[in-house]
Amino acid sequence: MHIATVNPANGETVKTYHPMDEDEIQRRLQLAEATFRTYRTTTFDERARLLHRAADLLQEDRDDVARVITTEMGKPVRQARAEAAKCAKAMHWYADHAAELLADEEPDASDVKDSGASRVLVRYRPLGPVLAVMPWNFPLWQVIRFAAPALMAGNVGLLKHASNVPQTALYLEDLFHRAGFAEGCFQTLLIGSAAVDDILRDERVKAATLTGSEPAGRAVASTSGEMVKKTVLELGGSDPFVVMPSADLDRAAEVAVTARTQNTGQSCIAAKRFIVHADVYDAFAERFTAGMRALRVGDPMDEETDVGPLSSERGRTDLEELVDDAVRAGATVLCGGERPDGPGWFYPPTVLTGITREMRIHREEAFGPVATLYRAADLDEAVLIANDTEFGLSSNVWTRDEAEVDRFVRDLEAGSVYVNGMTASHPAFPFGGVKRSGYGRELSGHGIREFCNITTVWHGA
Repeated sequence: MHIATVNPANGETVKTYHPMDEDEIQRRLQLAEATFRTYRTTTFDERARLLHRAADLLQEDRDDVARVITTEMGKPVRQARAEAAKCAKAMHWYADHAAELLADEEPDASDVKDSGASRVLVRYRPLGPVLAVMPWNFPLWQVIRFAAPALMAGNVGLLKHASNVPQTALYLEDLFHRAGFAEGCFQTLLIGSAAVDDILRDERVKAATLTGSEPAGRAVASTSGEMVKKTVLELGGSDPFVVMPSADLDRAAEVAVTARTQNTGQSCIAAKRFIVHADVYDAFAERFTAGMRALRVGDPMDEETDVGPLSSERGRTDLEELVDDAVRAGATVLCGGERPDGPGWFYPPTVLTGITREMRIHREEAFGPVATLYRAADLDEAVLIANDTEFGLSSNVWTRDEAEVDRFVRDLEAGSVYVNGMTASHPAFPFGGVKRSGYGRELSGHGIREFCNITTVWHGA
C-alpha cells in the first residue's frame, strides 16, 4: 500500500509513510471507545471551548497548512488558504450553535397528555466512534464538516483520509490534540482502502461517513448495511448550470468560469454541464469560452495561478479519455483539449459543445477543468437535460423570471438549487444529494443530528 505525498506539479515523491499495522489499529480503536465513555459526558460549553481553540489554531496555521495542501494535491495556494479559513469559520459556527441545535425538544402538550405522560422529551445523544472516509480534493474542509459537528455532539472521530494527503491527515490529528481534545477524540488512521472493511465491521465503530467515488460508497454502504450501522454518503455530482434569456449574461459567464474551474475543477459541486437557452446560447458561449481561455494555468504555489495541476497522473488520464471519447464522437472543442508539454499533471481549461447522450462525458463526472455546453430550446428541455444524469448533488439556475425559478426549484432533481449564484457550502445550510450522489446531509442542524441517537424520554403521570 502506497501512502505518500507526491507533488502533482512535478511528479516528485516528497514523503512516504508505512501503513499502520493491525496492533496499532486495534490500539486506536480501543482508545476511541474508552475516550467516548468520558467525552460523551462533557458539557456543550467544554466542547465549544475546545473547538473554538482548534479553530483559532487553524487560523494561525493557515499559511503553513495551505502550502502542505498545495504540495500534496495541487490546489492553488490562495484557494488552499481560503479553505483553511472556511474550516475555522465552520468550527466556530458549530461551537456557537451546537447546544441550540441539539437542545431537548418538547412535543405538543396535547400529544403528551394523550400519551398518558406528565412530560415527554426528545433528546439527542451521541452514538460513539464514527469512521470518516475522506477524499483529497478538499482535504481540510471535507474532514472538518464531519468532525466539527460530530465532536460537538459528543461523538469521537476516526479519520481514514485519502492516501495522497497523509501530511494533511496527520496535521488534523495534531490540531485537535493541540487544542486540548483528549487523544482518543480524533485520530488519523494511516491505512489503505483494503483495511476499511474490517474497521467498519468492528463493534466499537458505531457509524460511518464517506465522501468519494460511487464504488467506494457502495462498498461502505454494503458493509454498514450488513452490520446495521448508520451512514452518510456524498458520492459526487455532475451539476447543471442553466442560463435562461432573462439572466445577466456577463455575470453568469463570469461566475460559470469560477464554478467550473475552482479547485482546478476537482469539486463534486462544481458546475459541469452548462445548459443554455437557444436565444442566448451564442452570446453566453462566447463570453464563457473567452473567460476559460484567459485563466492562468501554472505553478500552484504562485499567488496569481488560477488553475493548478490535476491531483494525480491517473486523474489527468481519466479526464483526457473523456474528452477524447467526446471528440471522436463528434464534439467540438472551443478551447483547450490538449495536454501541455512539461512536468506535472496539468490540463488546460476546456470547453466542449455538440454533446450527445452516447458520449461518456454526458454520463460520467468530469473531475477537472472541462465544461460541456448544451443548447436548450426552452425551459422544459433545459429541465430534461439537467435531470438526464445519475447524479443529483447541486444545481445552478440563472434567470430573473420568478415563475421560471419556481419551476426549476420544483423540478430539478438535486439536493440544492442556487439561483443567480454559484453553488457553495456554508455551515448553516444542509448539504447533500439525491440519486447516485448519495444520501444523508452534512452541515446545519440536519448534519449534526445525523450521528445522534434521537431518544424519546417519556415520564408517567
